[in-house]
Amino acid sequence: MKIVVLAGGLSTERDVSFKTGDMVAKALRENGHQVILLDVFMGYSDKKEDLTGIFERSEEVSVKVEGIPEVAPDLAKVKASRKDKSDNFFGPNVIELCRMADIVFMALHGENGENGKIQAAFDLFGIKYTGTGYLGSALAMNKGMAKNLFLHHGIPCPKGASMKKENRMDDVAALGVSLPCVVKPCCGGSSIGVSIAHTNEEFKAALDEAFRWENELIIEEYVEGREFSVGVIDFKALPVIEIAPVQGFYDYKNKYKAGSAVETCPADLPKDISEKMQGYAEAVAEVLGLDTYSRTDFLLNKNNEIFCLEANTLPGMTPTSLLPQEANVIGMNFNQLCEKLIEISLQKYSA
Repeated sequence: MKIVVLAGGLSTERDVSFKTGDMVAKALRENGHQVILLDVFMGYSDKKEDLTGIFERSEEVSVKVEGIPEVAPDLAKVKASRKDKSDNFFGPNVIELCRMADIVFMALHGENGENGKIQAAFDLFGIKYTGTGYLGSALAMNKGMAKNLFLHHGIPCPKGASMKKENRMDDVAALGVSLPCVVKPCCGGSSIGVSIAHTNEEFKAALDEAFRWENELIIEEYVEGREFSVGVIDFKALPVIEIAPVQGFYDYKNKYKAGSAVETCPADLPKDISEKMQGYAEAVAEVLGLDTYSRTDFLLNKNNEIFCLEANTLPGMTPTSLLPQEANVIGMNFNQLCEKLIEISLQKYSA
């Protein structure tokens, strides 16, 4: 098949997306496909091109990827570096190349990639793509909205509140939330802008940091316990994986720097707890309509109470990512996983 692996963009997870895209592109080439790794924002070339036969030289025209930096990218610099200076989110020749492909493998993470906007645009252009559609993507991306749906359907979550920048309140008690608490952007990913506040002063600093990234936040009571994640493919849960950072919490650096976290799959849990967590992950996929695949994050406290944190509609596929590790436990290697996600996605278009 002719496949565009779409990565990059203008989210804080731009660099992570490239690493996912690079691994997926390599795997799909090994599977025999013609694959172009494309930056959705920069596009291909800065002028109108004759794209005839471009998939025959796919590796030549693909983005070249290096490692993931330990800090989030400077998006202002990224915008300024685009040659055509257009404010169109889709870079030159992106839509044309995606329409030429048999399917687009969505390797995007964060804003735009996971909030449903690109999926909606592709639906209108008649472009086939992997992963969840526009509505499920939009619901999952907004942590506040997703949390309300979880609670309505009996999926347990930490106690918390939401806050918009124009309604900022520096008194955490007035929100009905106790210290310590977690402050995080409503629609962000990769733990960018996330802080744990133990005092009122730390809470104010956490608000300052999170509002740097977004205008709406989620504030949740801190749940002390172990962290887990459960991938779901075609509404069926994979084995539970435990994530234990060597230092601190599972922040941007610990997620993408090798050796920063110990990941155990299958997780060392009683069978009934594992099955309950997997059941919640499947319920999340059903409630939000996350067809194809997703990954849901959980906390487990000392009383073996489970708390759902959030759902990811385009989980990372980097060397340290969780979903590939979970799939490997059931005998599905990385190349097979990529192929499976394409197979399930194409089934939606033949229904």
